[in-house]
Amino acid sequence: MRILPTLTAAAVLAFSAFAPAAGPPGNEFTLTIKDHRFEPAELVVPAGQKIRIKVVNADPTPEEFESHELNREKVIPGGATATIFVGPLKPGEYPFFGEFNPKTAQGKLIAK
Repeated sequence: MRILPTLTAAAVLAFSAFAPAAGPPGNEFTLTIKDHRFEPAELVVPAGQKIRIKVVNADPTPEEFESHELNREKVIPGGATATIFVGPLKPGEYPFFGEFNPKTAQGKLIAK
């Protein structure tokens, strides 16, 4: 009966290979959408590493995190949270905006 635990362990290892890796836990950052603005408006992240950005929409209305430079686009419903994976990034600035409120919802990632 040792076959079942071995198969279970093999299945877990196989599926974990498809899980997105964001590096060490210190590579998770949080952006909050509040009053149709991103807080913080400038987010400093490490260059050369994969990162995970947790986007918390504290507004009651949806907003979209969009960045042409990061090649990311994600609608976050009001009161919801989304996770966005990016990188590794070269040193530089990567602007992002909220497509539903582009005049106020603006920010940038600064990779150092």
